[in-house]
Order: sequence, then structure tokens, then C-alpha cells
Amino acid sequence: QVQVVESGGGLVQAGGSLRLSCTTSGFMFDQYALGWFRQAPGKEREGVACLGNSGRDIWYDDTVKGRFTISRDNAKNTVYLEMNSLKSEDTATYYCAADPGIGRYCGVGILDAWGQGTLVTVSS
Repeated sequence: QVQVVESGGGLVQAGGSLRLSCTTSGFMFDQYALGWFRQAPGKEREGVACLGNSGRDIWYDDTVKGRFTISRDNAKNTVYLEMNSLKSEDTATYYCAADPGIGRYCGVGILDAWGQGTLVTVSS
């Protein structure tokens, strides 16, 4: 059974940092692309960052480039999202996905496994 579980969300002041973690199980982690997406209240879900299975292919949305870093630890079946210089507009529920098949370097959608999300609130 494929499982994807996010953690690390919380309340942070603007300019602060958070590190999101996504632990997975039930599939061959190193064979699939991983991605982080977010959905703010009243808005559509949007891609934040994706990382190919090799770890070399990385995509970031323009709004987070230079501030967020996606990384993976294949030994721990975990993907991370390091978020720095947070802004109020980063407030959203953040979702981790394994092979979501949406966007660049985000896989082909065979697994299409999503977590339940973790809330990030940035206060100004």
C-alpha cells in the first residue's frame, strides 16, 4: 500500500524558515519523481517544486525560486522542502506527491500518490 505523509508545517513569521518532510512507503522510492504542491484558501492547487528520480532534474515555480529547496533522501524514502524567506503569500496547505505526472520533472502519473497535506501559515 502506497503511503505519503507530510509533516513540518506550522506558523512562522514572514522572513522565517520551515522544513517540510514527506515520508513514503509502499513503492520503490528511488524509481519515481517527487513533488511538492500547495493550495491556498480559495485558490487552485499549484506546483511548487519537483525532483526527478535521479535527483538531478529539478523544477521550481518562479514564485519560490531562490527561496525553496527540494531534496530527497533515498535511504530514508523521504523528500524535503526547505523553505526560507517565507512570505505571507506562501501561506497554504502543502502537499507531497509521488509521481504526480503534473508539470516538469514531476513524473508520468503512474503512481499519482498524494499525502493529506500540512498547513503552512506565514504571518506578516
